[in-house]
Amino acid sequence: MSMKVEIENRYLGQAISLLFDLSLRGKQSRHRTKFVKLLNDRLKEVEEQRIQLAKEHAKKDENGEPITNDGKFDIEDMDAFMKDLAELYDEKMVIEGGDAQEMLKTVKDVLLNCDKEFSGQEAMIYDYLCDIFEEGAKD
Repeated sequence: MSMKVEIENRYLGQAISLLFDLSLRGKQSRHRTKFVKLLNDRLKEVEEQRIQLAKEHAKKDENGEPITNDGKFDIEDMDAFMKDLAELYDEKMVIEGGDAQEMLKTVKDVLLNCDKEFSGQEAMIYDYLCDIFEEGAKD
């Protein structure tokens, strides 16, 4: 049975820090690190795309360059920018099959058998991760 996990871009950062903080050893630690690295690479891409969107939506100077105020882009139409940004954050990173199988199974075990207590935002992310891993195992 092939596992497939889909994680929304908006949850990457929180998922990374939750997984990073778990104290694990051996294979669990190795596979967690591998998984976190994949999420990190994706997070960098998403951040680059966010900056690109901000540039596209920024007011332009006479040379067509994006205008910035205090290091932030001066966004022309905030609603349009937020709409594009929401689309970017809704997109899902898909991890499945091949080399990822063993890693996904391990991370799933780590999550589902975790005895750490989470509260607030962390608890929400923990539930989200458990859900996507349980969902991914059904296929």
